[in-house]
Amino acid sequence: MALNIVKVPDIGEGIAQVEVVAWHVQAGDEVAEEQVLADIMTDKATVEIPSPVSGTVIALHAREGDTVAVGSDLIHIETAAAAAGQQQARRQPEAPGADAGRRGGPAHAAVQSVSSGAGGGKALASPSVRQHARQAGIDLAEVRGSGPEGRILHADLDAWQAGQGKRHPADASGPAGIDGVAAQDGTALPLAGVRRRMARKMQEALRHVPQFSYVEEVDVTELEALRARLNAKWEDDRGRLTVSAFILRAMAQAVRDYPLVNARYDDQAEIITHYSSVHAGVAVHAAESLLVPVLRNVESHDLWFCAREIARMAGEARAGKARLADQGGSTITLTNLGRLGGIVSTPMVNCPEVAIVGVNRIVERPAVLGGAIVARKCMNLSSSFDHRVIDGAYAAGFIQAVRGYLECPATLFVE
Repeated sequence: MALNIVKVPDIGEGIAQVEVVAWHVQAGDEVAEEQVLADIMTDKATVEIPSPVSGTVIALHAREGDTVAVGSDLIHIETAAAAAGQQQARRQPEAPGADAGRRGGPAHAAVQSVSSGAGGGKALASPSVRQHARQAGIDLAEVRGSGPEGRILHADLDAWQAGQGKRHPADASGPAGIDGVAAQDGTALPLAGVRRRMARKMQEALRHVPQFSYVEEVDVTELEALRARLNAKWEDDRGRLTVSAFILRAMAQAVRDYPLVNARYDDQAEIITHYSSVHAGVAVHAAESLLVPVLRNVESHDLWFCAREIARMAGEARAGKARLADQGGSTITLTNLGRLGGIVSTPMVNCPEVAIVGVNRIVERPAVLGGAIVARKCMNLSSSFDHRVIDGAYAAGFIQAVRGYLECPATLFVE
């Protein structure tokens, strides 16, 4: 018998922990090399973990929703059949929903924790169970464990919520619930997965970063006319050009004169790092959250490449298939709310970046041109900046430069 231990991979960006989003196998399953075993999630993307070998799954070392450390055991796979005696000696495999603290035998004894159970005496509870209890507002002292030696399992917590206790985070303040609202009038859903990580990141950004927003109107009449002509001629061969592709190119051009916006700020070390290449994060509004895949070296690519890459990354992100290679390392971010309407927005800086450019919808409105009132297509750029690094005048200069390129799109092609 040969045992292959699949560990939680180091996916870079200084990430020390990931969350197990979903298991695609269970203990006892036969797996093939390169078969997807699990999905894990960082604050940037969901990543698939393939099997490095063919064999039989022996043990899963986390349950869905658990946070696990990079480098820790994730799954054990047996690559050759064990002897009959060994098969009898091995305990029955468990499903992913079972108590993670029981998996892997004695190797996990050190991470088990003890609490007082409902039956008096001592009952065991794994760290993941204790985290589950904290999130659900459950006092482990009130729960009777059904596991070996009275160990409290996730199933015990679920049963306690559904039957005996009928308690959840919404009524943690007492029978009256929150602000006098009866607990039974609401549905409590623990913040989890991508949404939880997004919430933490947004809270951190708002708490630590003094941000300010700057809004400017842009006349995109000529830009839209050019885009329509290029699409009419080249869409079948090169793909459809989007407004976002033009804006990214304008940002890359403007960065040459305003390099401070293309930077990352390490507030712990108090170091600002400026970049010559523009690695643009492109915010994607997926079903559950906001993801930011990265289009690298924008200044080196033409409009069609940028448009194709934006479409690819957005499609993969919305399908939950974001590539690891597209994650992390952005130096400035573009977020486009145009299709969702709205006149002005205040996007939050994607830390540790120092600038984000937001795009609002294009509307047709009257304007004075050459002494006459004419209809023009206009949109607002709603952008935000880290005031520790970027001051108001500098931010305004950058956005005015972007505006200049978009209002006279021929200049986008002048190096």
